[in-house]
Amino acid sequence: MVDLTGEEARLLLNVALMATGQNRFQSAAKILAALGRFRPGEASVAVANAVLLISMLDFRGAIDYIDQEALPRFPESAMLRAFKGMALIRLNRKEEAAVPLGEAAGQTADPAAAQLARDLMT
Repeated sequence: MVDLTGEEARLLLNVALMATGQNRFQSAAKILAALGRFRPGEASVAVANAVLLISMLDFRGAIDYIDQEALPRFPESAMLRAFKGMALIRLNRKEEAAVPLGEAAGQTADPAAAQLARDLMT
């Protein structure tokens, strides 16, 4: 079986995120599925999957994915909570969004997630 180095995995993750940004959702999904098989313990792959769903405007799907798959595997991920809050806001569920955004904004391990959450709360 082929194994990916950390550098190769980061490169593929960046390619998947670029594909997502260019609305090449099928390509991004295929890359992320492969990364998930090679790097199942990487929270960044779960975050990228959430970003993909949000970019596809599948906000309900993003929330379901985050709640049912991603957060159970990566309960410490503030970025997943921030993106859950974003998806809830996009569904006009701002009061519900306050909970995951508050959790993400109040942590210090991931300053980017905390800042994203604070920005979404304003």
